[in-house]
Amino acid sequence: MNGFFYRQAAAFWPGLWVATALVTAEINPAGAAGATNADVPFPVTITVDAASQVGELTPIWRFFGADEPNYAYMKDGRKLLAELGGLGQPQVYFRCHHLLTSGDGAYALKWGSTSAYKEDANGSPVYDWTINDRIFDTYLEYGIKPYVQIGFMPEALTTHPETYPHHPPVDQRAPYDAGQSYPPRDYAKWGELARQWAKHCVERYGRDEVGKWYWEVWNEPNIGYWHGSPEEYFKLYDYAVAGVRRALPTARVGGPETAGGPGGDFLRKFLEHCARGTNYVTGKTGSPLDFISFHAKGSPVYTNGHVRMSMAAQFKNMDDAFAVIAAFPEYKKRPVIIGESDPEGCAACTGPQDGYRNGTMYSSYTAASLPREYELAERKGVNLEGALTWAFEFEDQPPFAGFRQLASNGIDLPVLNVFRMLGKMSGERVRVTSSEGAAAQTILQSGVRGRPDVSALASLDKNKLAVLVWHYHDDDLPGPAADITLLLDHLPFKNGSAKLAQFRIDADHGNAYAAWLQMGSPPSLSREQQSRLEQAGQLPETGAVQDIRVENGRAALRLDLPRQGVSLFVFTGL
Repeated sequence: MNGFFYRQAAAFWPGLWVATALVTAEINPAGAAGATNADVPFPVTITVDAASQVGELTPIWRFFGADEPNYAYMKDGRKLLAELGGLGQPQVYFRCHHLLTSGDGAYALKWGSTSAYKEDANGSPVYDWTINDRIFDTYLEYGIKPYVQIGFMPEALTTHPETYPHHPPVDQRAPYDAGQSYPPRDYAKWGELARQWAKHCVERYGRDEVGKWYWEVWNEPNIGYWHGSPEEYFKLYDYAVAGVRRALPTARVGGPETAGGPGGDFLRKFLEHCARGTNYVTGKTGSPLDFISFHAKGSPVYTNGHVRMSMAAQFKNMDDAFAVIAAFPEYKKRPVIIGESDPEGCAACTGPQDGYRNGTMYSSYTAASLPREYELAERKGVNLEGALTWAFEFEDQPPFAGFRQLASNGIDLPVLNVFRMLGKMSGERVRVTSSEGAAAQTILQSGVRGRPDVSALASLDKNKLAVLVWHYHDDDLPGPAADITLLLDHLPFKNGSAKLAQFRIDADHGNAYAAWLQMGSPPSLSREQQSRLEQAGQLPETGAVQDIRVENGRAALRLDLPRQGVSLFVFTGL
């Protein structure tokens, strides 16, 4: 293998000195603990041209969210928020449901509650922000800003209070389409509720702070989360936005958080209303819209004894929604946030098709999909600002229970390490070509079902070049490793050397799930096991920092990357 590598590198740049990555072919190529595969690694050449900038590295991954708002201030919720807040600048945002759902802080799967709104015996509003403050205080304590969802409907305002949930079992899914999913019986009171909430936030946190938040109205109003017509949602939106803007005229407001990309015709109708419709509050033309949001999900299946992902389905949601937005000249450059961007649609659901979540399939999917979202947005000419990962953690559940989450029982999953890697990247994206890379348009049409996708995302920030490399396939099956020649051209380091730090996620690195399987999958953990798994869940730096020789602005690196493996290389000029 080494002989092949040197011949291949010499064919590109004769005489070039070549470094070898510290983590090599002995790594399990299947990306799963205990699996073996005798297939010979296949050659891949990845070239990074540091002089060819392709656009800003907008940190679209800095958004996260969850159904359950009350987990934020619990022990494991706080621990994970501290991890997210530590991902680095720019700011991380968090979105959740049920911030206006009535209750006393009770929670369940896909459900939570606050005490925000009641009415007295005379029907006058009574506002209580105690639980909402606790949630937002916790975000801000860990350096995270709220992506505020104005919803769902308080019991005292809903047209269907008789079906309102109260204290559902914590380990079961509460009904998402019950009394909290209906329109208000009084839109003026709904608008005033939004105003009072925003006013309170300004008084508590300051105008400058709240002006940096996002305020969006509701969740997926084109499906069962909203038991009203599209027009009733537009009215809901107008009243909520008017209320927030009365309290803070500079507040960033947006929506509509449609399910399924454009949600059929819903997104188009919403944009038409905001651009040219009659505002339900003012009677004037149009409604404020500072950002546009929709959801994009994949659709994995369980087939022939394994999980098969569908990145193509998620990309189709994005591409279809981008096309709708691009058709409105007034909104083509408006910031777009994919308010939920995930491999499938239900974080709190479990089943055979969800068996990808604990291990390296989820991490490699995330690493391979996020960079292609820049491509899809650029093809349609829209301004992608964020892609929100709808995954957090679940309280009162056994370890590695199979939910879509970033951590389990305070133990970080491999997917969280992808975000740690991305947090180490900054500056401008630079051009990458790969002999085994799949273009976004190819994945959109047919997924990653034939050859694996082995490629990279690279960024340059002054004297730091970061290269994120992945090895992905839609089928969760063993496969040969990739024998990668990483060629770096037009480096800004001149002749001499650069420092190289490298990080890895695979079966043996940054993978607490594999470590748990090796323990025998204990259903409960001793203190010593908990500590070992917490350590295994961190992102390891693989070996000491190396010196890499740079000749005429060029350098080369050789690595073996197993299927479902992800590596980050950070080169820093001296």
